[in-house]
Amino acid sequence: MREETLLARDVEGTAIPYGDKIPLKAGEPVIVTQALGGSYTVVTMQGYMVRIDGADADAIGKELVAAPSAEDLADRPLADLVWEQLRTCYDPEIPVNIVELGLVHSAEVSPLTEGGNRVSVRFTLTAPGCGMGDILRQDIERKVIGLPGVKEADVQVQLDPPWDQTRMSDAARLQLGLM
Repeated sequence: MREETLLARDVEGTAIPYGDKIPLKAGEPVIVTQALGGSYTVVTMQGYMVRIDGADADAIGKELVAAPSAEDLADRPLADLVWEQLRTCYDPEIPVNIVELGLVHSAEVSPLTEGGNRVSVRFTLTAPGCGMGDILRQDIERKVIGLPGVKEADVQVQLDPPWDQTRMSDAARLQLGLM
């Protein structure tokens, strides 16, 4: 994907791969290079790669991606829904979801004594120093906590064992031209 557009309004993005907040001004041209999982990766004319949250989609002329409705999710096991949501989370530099990339170590659902469920997710990064870890953590947490019956989400980056390409699915390798 490579679509040039002008920012319709000021927006704060996240610099990739460092994770720093970066202001983008209305009227500035950007090139949308990735639109996956409800967020967008753009490149500025200064050469910065920036992630724009889905809530700010209108700033680049896109519509907010609606979350699945309760009816869409009814009668499905919560564990399956958690993994489905994880498949909507993307590293902003790589057009493959974090599950297929092999970044997710575990996703566990446990009932809470006061009702509802707690979801614990452990994931890693493609590189230990990647500044996008907290951004991915927040994305995972937001998507998991939005599931029906989930009252708590415990999402943590775990760097051991370290990620390497052998953790990727065959589909991910094929998509990235590694097969």
